[in-house]
Amino acid sequence: MPLVTGAAALASLVALVTAPIGQATGGPGASPRPTAALARPLSTRLTARPFAVVPSESQCQATAGSNCYAPAQIRTAYDMEPLYAAGDTGKGETIVLVESFGSPTIRSDLKTFDKKFGLPAPPSFTIVTPAGPIPAWTGNSAQVGWGIETSLDVEWAHAMAPGASLVLAETPVNETEGTVGFPQIVTAERWVIGHLHPAVISQSFGATEETFPSHASIDNLRGAFELAQQRHVTVLAASGDEGATSQKRNGVDLFLSRVVDWPSSDPLVTSVGGTHLDLDASGTRLAPDTVWNDTASSGQPAASNGGLSTVFGRPKWQGGVEAVVGSHRGVPDISMSASDTAGAIVYASFPGVSPGYEVVGGTSWASPLFAGVVAIADQVAGKHLGDLNPLLYELEAKASPGIVDVTSGDNTVNFFQDGAEHTVEGFTATAGYDLASGLGTVDGDKLVNELAALAGG
Repeated sequence: MPLVTGAAALASLVALVTAPIGQATGGPGASPRPTAALARPLSTRLTARPFAVVPSESQCQATAGSNCYAPAQIRTAYDMEPLYAAGDTGKGETIVLVESFGSPTIRSDLKTFDKKFGLPAPPSFTIVTPAGPIPAWTGNSAQVGWGIETSLDVEWAHAMAPGASLVLAETPVNETEGTVGFPQIVTAERWVIGHLHPAVISQSFGATEETFPSHASIDNLRGAFELAQQRHVTVLAASGDEGATSQKRNGVDLFLSRVVDWPSSDPLVTSVGGTHLDLDASGTRLAPDTVWNDTASSGQPAASNGGLSTVFGRPKWQGGVEAVVGSHRGVPDISMSASDTAGAIVYASFPGVSPGYEVVGGTSWASPLFAGVVAIADQVAGKHLGDLNPLLYELEAKASPGIVDVTSGDNTVNFFQDGAEHTVEGFTATAGYDLASGLGTVDGDKLVNELAALAGG
């Protein structure tokens, strides 16, 4: 299988996955839409062609330039096995994944993934389309990108919480414009909250705050999050994959200053950033986790987004980290595995890809991983925890061992644009809360029990 080497090769894969809906993948000359806010799936395919069988670490390194991790390794790394042994698997809870288009083969692909990795089938797997019927699948680049995203989210949320029911909420519009695609997301999320009352909703997409027409246009899209808070449903969002910067409206150029993505920046959402894990075959750490930043090896920004919102002020629960965030909402809140050089093994077979095992990175992986932890915490607590941020920051203030500090790495990125090299200085991980890793990462067993105890479960 061909090597994915050099910036150009990886860039072509990123373009394939993140191409904006209704726009061709192109260079700086691509036409921006001045009233649009670009949203995109926050994942990167690292394999030029899928593996026919589950790849070994050496195969991933040789052909994708990446380590690749199976569910058992990640579950061990995050100390989830004691929970499973105690019967805490997310039983009785529901995880919702929200995706444009979904995947026409996701049911059979999940079965293949489960069989290969020895996972039980979920108690139920429901696909809903509250925002309208999904267009016919043609295998175009936008559908392929969201198909890979769907496979990643569904398969890995299930891997982390194998006893939870799954709901895939598909929307019919390619989520690339805030004024076009996000209303469908709101419709879908309000429906699942009102009809299904899930434990947690995971969102693996985002749009740079500065690409929305106005702050009011974001306020008009927050209805689902407000309903989630009322109904005690936890809402998560991937923080973003371009380090301290993010994309402009044209979906190609990057801002030359620090920016963050919405919905990750919303105070009603728990923002999930990315880390790099260095694991052996059993899932044992070979080194402490670091902030995900593969920019140097990829030749373009590939790092966990984090920084300060220009839309939302500091929420009450970030009062203890005011010295870091000032008067702004800071992101991320928590971080989990996202690295392009230590990716997730994902199975997909929909039209537009060769059936097989992909290696995928990005904060899109981190969000469904954490969704699995949340579902299990709800099971142990015996109730829905809802808005998780006040609990997480209270635990961090108590130095609870379920939150594991990340103290190395940064999200500074370098890139060429308009014929010049640019650097957007990011943030460095330090002891305690920082704008590169948030509060840190998690010890699943400890965090689940700490959240349940704090919530009175």
